[in-house]
Amino acid sequence: MIVTVFGDVHGNLIALEKLFKLEKDNTDLFISHGDIVNYGPWSNECIQFLNDQNNCKVLKGNHEQFYLEGNYGGTNIIAKTFFEKCYENFDVNLLDVLNKYDEKIIIEDYTIKHTINDSYIFADTKLDDLILDSNYIIGHSHQQFQRIVDDKLLINTGSIGQNRSYINQSCYINFDTITKKIVLKSFLHDIDKVINQMKIEKYPSLCTDYYLSKKRI
Repeated sequence: MIVTVFGDVHGNLIALEKLFKLEKDNTDLFISHGDIVNYGPWSNECIQFLNDQNNCKVLKGNHEQFYLEGNYGGTNIIAKTFFEKCYENFDVNLLDVLNKYDEKIIIEDYTIKHTINDSYIFADTKLDDLILDSNYIIGHSHQQFQRIVDDKLLINTGSIGQNRSYINQSCYINFDTITKKIVLKSFLHDIDKVINQMKIEKYPSLCTDYYLSKKRI
C-alpha cells in the first residue's frame, strides 16, 4: 500500500488540490497529520475538501485545537493576528468535523501524529533526551527532514501550505508499506493566488507582508 502523508496545509487550497492531483493515481491512502486551518484564506474549504475524500484520514494539529477552543494559545503576534482574521471567517458548523479528528494513527511500525511532546523539531534540533517508542512521522515545524534517533526513524513531512524556507514549495512524503521505502517529495505551487486572495479578504498587512517576505524557488 502506498500512503501519502502530509500536513500543515494552513488554509492553502491551491497547494492542497495540487497535491491530490499529483498523487491521486499513485496513492491508496492519504493521511494529514494536522494543521489544516489558519493562515491561508481557505480553512473552511480545505476542511471540506479533505472531508469529501474517501481515502483520507485526518489528524488533529495544534491549530485545530485553537479553533475548537476559539482562542489562539500562543504569544507570537503574527500567528495571533492570523488567527483573529481567519477565525472570524470560520464556519463553526465545521467544529464537529474537527472534533472527530484523532491525535495519531499507527501504520505498520510508524506512529503518525502532528508532533512529539508539543515540540518544534527541526533537522538540527538536539534530541538527546528524546526517547522514541516507534518510528515517527510528524510535522509542525514546516521543515522536511529524515533523522535517526537511536535506532528509530524520525521523519518530518514538511508543510504543504506554508513552507517557511520557500513559501511556494510544498513538501510531503510517500510511504510504501510493503517495501518500507519512504520518499521525501515536493512540488511548487502558485503562492501569488494565495496572497491575492488574502488581499481581497483584507488581511492585515502584518499577515500579507509575512508571506511576501519569504523566499521562493
